[in-house]
Amino acid sequence: MEPARAVRDRRREPALRADPAAQLRLLELQDVDLRLQRLASRRSNLPEIAELDRLLAEHRSLRDAAVVAETEVADLRRLQAKADADVEQVRLRRDRDQQRLDSGQVGSPRELESLQHEIVSLQRRQSELEDVELDLMQRHEDAQRQLDRLRAELADVEQRARETEKFRDAEWAGIDTEAAAAAAERATLAAGLPGDVLDLYDKLRGSQGGVGAAALRGGRCEGCRLELTATERARLRAAAPDEVLRCEECRRILVRTPESGR
Repeated sequence: MEPARAVRDRRREPALRADPAAQLRLLELQDVDLRLQRLASRRSNLPEIAELDRLLAEHRSLRDAAVVAETEVADLRRLQAKADADVEQVRLRRDRDQQRLDSGQVGSPRELESLQHEIVSLQRRQSELEDVELDLMQRHEDAQRQLDRLRAELADVEQRARETEKFRDAEWAGIDTEAAAAAAERATLAAGLPGDVLDLYDKLRGSQGGVGAAALRGGRCEGCRLELTATERARLRAAAPDEVLRCEECRRILVRTPESGR
């Protein structure tokens, strides 16, 4: 016996009629809709899309690192300029003192001793500042090399992103062309179907994973892939050729084909 729920569901639904040839076109329409579904999925899941997301994340990370490196280079450049100025100031003062000492203008022994002591102190100070200057110079060169490397990597990522976008757009164009042709084919097929049958098909397609109509072959629904009971097969065989049948299990539209009775 049929499940009571299935019987109640069938009784609540109005009986639909459609020419057998029109019902067969439902299967063609279903094939086109599945093709459109696959094209939409392919369009949304191109590997280039994931690659672009990865490149965008890489670009963002490199850009942030480059900003930090640019700040460090600028800071070291300022420190190096200050160190250069400090060295030059001490050098000029030491040279002036050395010129005074060499000129013999200092006559007082105490003043001479003080001047010699100052020259030694300035030489020591100049040496210390030059060490700082060299260290800053090395750090600046290292930071600049790091910045240059980051900029080169950024340029490489941007180039790869442009190439990937170009390939993605070409793939999209091809998919869109196929989808436009399939949509036109769908419109032609849908125009030849009764409105109430098409509405039911579209409703079922939305709730049944994109499949609203399935072929009845060898006593089996090709939608849910389940064998029909003997009682249900007998009922379907007794149905009028123009009656729109439904699978009692999945409720999809069942379309009789030449293979249905085999």
